[in-house]
Amino acid sequence: MALLQVNFMSKALMRTVPMNVILPVDKMTFPGMPEREDKPFKTLYLLHGVFGNYTDWVSGTNIQRWAEEKGLVVVMPSGDNMFYVDNPGANNYYGEFIGKELVEVTRKMFHLSNKREDTYIAGLSMGGYGAIRNGLKYHDTFGCIAGLSSAFITDGIEKRTNDVPFFIESRSYAESCFGDLTKVAESDKNPKWLAKKLVEQNTEIPKIYLACGDKDFLLDANRDFYDYLGRLGLDVEFEVGPGAHEWDFWNQYIKKVLDWLPLENNLEGIHSGNVGV
Repeated sequence: MALLQVNFMSKALMRTVPMNVILPVDKMTFPGMPEREDKPFKTLYLLHGVFGNYTDWVSGTNIQRWAEEKGLVVVMPSGDNMFYVDNPGANNYYGEFIGKELVEVTRKMFHLSNKREDTYIAGLSMGGYGAIRNGLKYHDTFGCIAGLSSAFITDGIEKRTNDVPFFIESRSYAESCFGDLTKVAESDKNPKWLAKKLVEQNTEIPKIYLACGDKDFLLDANRDFYDYLGRLGLDVEFEVGPGAHEWDFWNQYIKKVLDWLPLENNLEGIHSGNVGV
């Protein structure tokens, strides 16, 4: 299993940005095991949460081993604390970076499928919001979307004040990400608005998977979003499992995401645990 750290110049963000890429091109198999057909890889773009970066998923979960088993390329960029949306005033086009530029750049770099049905996006917390928002906005690119403990914070965001103890809950922080908060509800920064517009336009919408812990402070918001999508008639699956806003939960449920995705059922290759076999 190749784990690559890549730095490249982003036109959307106007700076050099890092990403980790899990690339299962060096997979070894035992004699007699079938070899993978030489064809473009299916790809998952996997987003981190607030306070995280491109290393989070590899250090916090078993995604590397599971991606190898599935023959899946996983691209993990950094999104700072900016919720993966565009803010022209700060020249931060994180939505365009995630939904368009990152896909185009990685397809040039690696042997990736350019088919919608082979291209997926997922994330946790802030990254869950980013995956759902950008998966819907760039619905022609992504065939499946998954959000774990997604930070659906746009409902009522215009009511925020700065009289709060934690900066992440402040109005000024929200404005640094979303711009004019009075315009968020009726914009493509609101996943509900996006989903409704796509339904009204009779557009093909990606399949959606949602999961949240039963002790997670974001559970009500995730259940509300699931109910909203259900009323729109979308293809969405929602699971509530034991856990809070924590890596133990995300490690368990990113495996469920991979099992839910339409991936190849590859056999596990040779790794350090095969000693003596």
